[in-house]
Amino acid sequence: MGLIIRSSAIHAAGCYTTSPLLNGTRVVEYTGPLIDKDEGDRRYEGKPITYLFGIGDGTRVIDGHGTAMFINHSCDANCETEEIDGHVWIMAIRDIAAGEELCYDYCLYDGEEEEAPCNCGATKCRGSMFSAEELARRKRLARKPKAKSASAKTKKKPSEARKPTTKPGLRKQAGLAKSKGKKKPAATRAGKTAVGGKKQAVKSSKSSKKSSRRTR
Repeated sequence: MGLIIRSSAIHAAGCYTTSPLLNGTRVVEYTGPLIDKDEGDRRYEGKPITYLFGIGDGTRVIDGHGTAMFINHSCDANCETEEIDGHVWIMAIRDIAAGEELCYDYCLYDGEEEEAPCNCGATKCRGSMFSAEELARRKRLARKPKAKSASAKTKKKPSEARKPTTKPGLRKQAGLAKSKGKKKPAATRAGKTAVGGKKQAVKSSKSSKKSSRRTR
């Protein structure tokens, strides 16, 4: 198995395989010095690009210095990340042909106002490197101020309050049904960091057993 770094249509430089890879192959380890997250924040304060990859409970990060740091994000990924005995590995999740670019879903979250647009070009691209859960959370937060403003302007009269047009119980059940089965990654809160007073976007894998953090 051989890997090469060359220009990518997704973002700057990307990582490509020179030979076919089978589903389940342990492709490459994400390597670099292991430091605590506070040191990572100090080291990259004010810099727009970092290659910090959180492990365990998020208190330690790998400062990426190797081939794996060039693997780009895609909403239709052919790889995923997995932490095994304190080491982070890039794993193939389908058969990959020789010459294909390797990519995995960054699933960024907790990035405040950062946009992190996605350029993967996938048919079902969500337009952002932030996870679907994080994008949904942002939409909910964006609606809250409008809802409060609307409720302050339109106060119901006593007679109107006795004639509800909807059934609150059914609305609550619908909300529960939508959220059922969705679990946040284990490091969603533990991996949160502050850089220059601003939270960095945090990357996480889809599995609750696998968590990571990196900004591009």
